[in-house]
Amino acid sequence: MPGIVHTVKLSRVAASGAPYKALLMATVAVVIVACGSSLSGDSGPRAGTSETPVPGGSVDHTAEATATLALKGLTGWANSEPFTIGERTSGGDVVLVDFWTYTCVNCIRTFPFLAQWHDKYADAGLTILGVHTPEFEFEKAREGVLKALDRFGLEYPVAQDNARQTWNAFENHAWPAKYLFNSRGELVYEHIGEGDYRETEEEIRSALIDAGHDISAIAIGSNGGPSEDEAAYYLTEELYAGYSKVYGLGGSNSIAQVEYYHGPDRVVDYVDDAEFHHFNKIYLRGLWLNEKDAIVHARVTTGLEDYLYAQVFARSANVVLEHRGDAPIDVYVELDGAPVPRNGAGPDIVYDKTGASLLHVDESRLYALLEMPEFGQHELVLRSNSDQFAVSSYTFGNYLRGP
Repeated sequence: MPGIVHTVKLSRVAASGAPYKALLMATVAVVIVACGSSLSGDSGPRAGTSETPVPGGSVDHTAEATATLALKGLTGWANSEPFTIGERTSGGDVVLVDFWTYTCVNCIRTFPFLAQWHDKYADAGLTILGVHTPEFEFEKAREGVLKALDRFGLEYPVAQDNARQTWNAFENHAWPAKYLFNSRGELVYEHIGEGDYRETEEEIRSALIDAGHDISAIAIGSNGGPSEDEAAYYLTEELYAGYSKVYGLGGSNSIAQVEYYHGPDRVVDYVDDAEFHHFNKIYLRGLWLNEKDAIVHARVTTGLEDYLYAQVFARSANVVLEHRGDAPIDVYVELDGAPVPRNGAGPDIVYDKTGASLLHVDESRLYALLEMPEFGQHELVLRSNSDQFAVSSYTFGNYLRGP
């Protein structure tokens, strides 16, 4: 079989002469850019967001092992009837398998490119299969996946891998992750994380040409993806709120207060009396329940007195919220003690008649909080009076545009 291409790059952090910036850079040797990584079939902590990829695992790429990379246990097919890699490649198609989950901001950033490749090459021998492998329990629901397909305009085949059988068969460890099979069913290229869109498209084109498809009339894409802010000297890592990602070996330790770690599924009345708020931490105030996938507001209030606080370094910020109950809830968002400025608001931010910035939460998904015009250090606070307010994670970015 042809030599396997496994894309690996080190993450980049812009240099700066400022002593504080240099100290921050020294504390972060590598920024992992895929939405998640782990040493087993289960997901681990996501750390950082950048467009450069990282290794996704040590898959055996011999010809014999390639045959074992099968689609296993897939359900909930959309945009297609079920099929196998062999069925498509035996008919002359090239198959691109993309592991994703709909709350992953790194995956979301790749969707425009996947949609473009589908539009350009679906009639020229390319089959894209999106394998939706959930990170959070609520992502197993078919309704949420279908809403995501509609929201992001994804029309290529997608199947649900709720039991992680295909994820484990591929020995995959991160979202997003792409595996390209030629028309002989051989794995010829893989890419873990964001970025290298032109390189990936070149690999797709090469496999199509090798399969005998004429793509001479199809121009290769010129968009290499969003650019990072050169002034950004640091990026806040992904912050998890559920104990499955915070506790234990390799946990994110995202929650600042020690009471959180006294046991799972406990309601605690948190006091935020820190004189100094560390970055890469969430500080809680009020009554909260720590659950497996989220921290949940544990009482109904009237004055928005309970909150989550985080000091962040980024241009963009997002939060994964789980919608519970039947009615939408309002989550108020403050930046540096004031409403989010309109020129820095993410597309999910709205404003009430008083000028307060908030989210109307009516489904479980990632909500875009900030898309600031420049990189900066900020104090980000989320509040809600509802006892249905459930926060799973925060993610951040340093791109000049987008989430």
